[in-house]
Amino acid sequence: MKHLKLTLLAFSIIFATACKNDKKETEEVDTTEQTESKETSKIAIAPLTDSPAYTDAKLMLDTPETMTMAEAGEVDFNFTLENYVLGDQTDSPNAQKLANSGKGQHIHFILNNQPYSAHYEPNIKKEIPEGVHHLVAFLSRSYHESVKNDNSMVVRKLEVGENAQDSLGLDMDAPTLIYSRPKGTYVGKDTDNLLLDFFVLNTELSETGNKVIATINGEEFTISQWLPHVVTGLPMGEVTINLQLVDAEGNNIPGPFNTVERKVTLKAE
Repeated sequence: MKHLKLTLLAFSIIFATACKNDKKETEEVDTTEQTESKETSKIAIAPLTDSPAYTDAKLMLDTPETMTMAEAGEVDFNFTLENYVLGDQTDSPNAQKLANSGKGQHIHFILNNQPYSAHYEPNIKKEIPEGVHHLVAFLSRSYHESVKNDNSMVVRKLEVGENAQDSLGLDMDAPTLIYSRPKGTYVGKDTDNLLLDFFVLNTELSETGNKVIATINGEEFTISQWLPHVVTGLPMGEVTINLQLVDAEGNNIPGPFNTVERKVTLKAE
């Protein structure tokens, strides 16, 4: 009887140990699968290539650098262009790779670094409130990548009202970051590749100088060249993008627009 009990006890210990080992192996497999799944969906950015340069494209506005208006209301901005055609589809494979406007090339009009409005005609009417404002307008390809040359943008200070108050503390000569893309809602194949694009004014980016820190859903990327980038590996749902203009030591450069956060939405269909 004593031998029987010992035999049963030994069997129980062996069985329990085997079950524990099986469970451990299963947990290890599950952890590996989860790790592989996480790595597969990791966010990444890479410079965008294959866009026509448009080095001689010009956007112009025949006004003083500081525009003054007696009162708030509708303002006509009559832009002129050279060597660039609004409404054309940009001839590039990026038109199929990225979210692309069916209306073609356009102007991004940005007041006080708020989300841009897209315009497909050079004459733009805008309601401008009282106060002091910062205007940036620049040429955009049909897939919303900005044209980056010395003449592709217009920058103006707007003083509206008899006693316009500068609540922003604008310094038109200071290094300035202007957000452009991503923007809005992306559906289907447009969620695969998102364009990350911005404008920098009064500064250059470099490995040893000023940089832009892009934080996307908590993952941080350092951009040391003023180039558009493609963002991949994003999850469906809400995506948060934060951009910061920093100096060589990683300190935020003062300015009303030099830290900006936006949210976009990705939908499967």
